[in-house]
Amino acid sequence: MTEIFAVAVITVLAVISPGADFAMVVRNSYLYGRTTGLLAAAGVAAGVLVHVTYTMLGVGLLIASSTALFTAIKLAGAGYLVYIGLRTFFARNDLDVDLETKSGLSPWGALRTGFLTNALNPKTTLFVVSTFTQVVGPGTGLWRQAGYGLFMSFAHFGWFSLVALFFSHAHLRTAMLRWQKVLNRGIGSVLVGLGVTLGLAR
Repeated sequence: MTEIFAVAVITVLAVISPGADFAMVVRNSYLYGRTTGLLAAAGVAAGVLVHVTYTMLGVGLLIASSTALFTAIKLAGAGYLVYIGLRTFFARNDLDVDLETKSGLSPWGALRTGFLTNALNPKTTLFVVSTFTQVVGPGTGLWRQAGYGLFMSFAHFGWFSLVALFFSHAHLRTAMLRWQKVLNRGIGSVLVGLGVTLGLAR
């Protein structure tokens, strides 16, 4: 019971802590609407399962003990965040998406963006690997470990679905679109800052 409680608390804290996934879902929700934001949230949740899968297979232990491998993953994730951040920062300022006729981002594009954001997110790597190697006991059965992993994924989907619903609300979205130049630069700067910080962190 203590293990379950610890995993639950750590997961909730990791999910609600602002990061690249939060910035990405906010951006997709206010620019392209509710459906795109929810699909991005689903992609974020799927990205968590990547980390859970390799950790359960034992690769997480290798990452925890191999500085070179973890550094490579960290740099790849940092590079992706910087790339997306720069694209957001320099995005066109006059975007006006008509949600009644079409979406500015395809469903696959929304899923892919959310998935890559978390699959390449060093914060998520650390969260999952640390939880499975330091909190989950060595005697914990595979089915329970799988349950923890699914809980982590569903927790991400639940939280970021709420974020998508909030930031795609009609009145809020209209106000945000009026200020999209400032918002794009703010979100882009956050993403670039996160990428640079993660890339330089030791």
